[in-house]
Amino acid sequence: MQARAGAECVCRGPENGADATRPKWEQIAAEIRRRIASEEYPVHGLISEVRLEQEFGVSRLTVRKATAAFRAEGLIVTTRGMGSFVADK
Repeated sequence: MQARAGAECVCRGPENGADATRPKWEQIAAEIRRRIASEEYPVHGLISEVRLEQEFGVSRLTVRKATAAFRAEGLIVTTRGMGSFVADK
């Protein structure tokens, strides 16, 4: 899978624009929030942990920290066995 344009700078080192002072999961969360707000990820759209893991080059645990934050904020809804989806606004 190919990374989205600009996605690599989120977590792949300060030479690419990453913020070394913020945890990777927070950087990923900020990018996904931006995508949800811009409707790049539409309402009811699937948020795949596997795709995020591959896109950002991080572990599943890192991605799960970000998705846990989205659930707490009400940005996504997770259904066991089905996945995580962008919540209604």
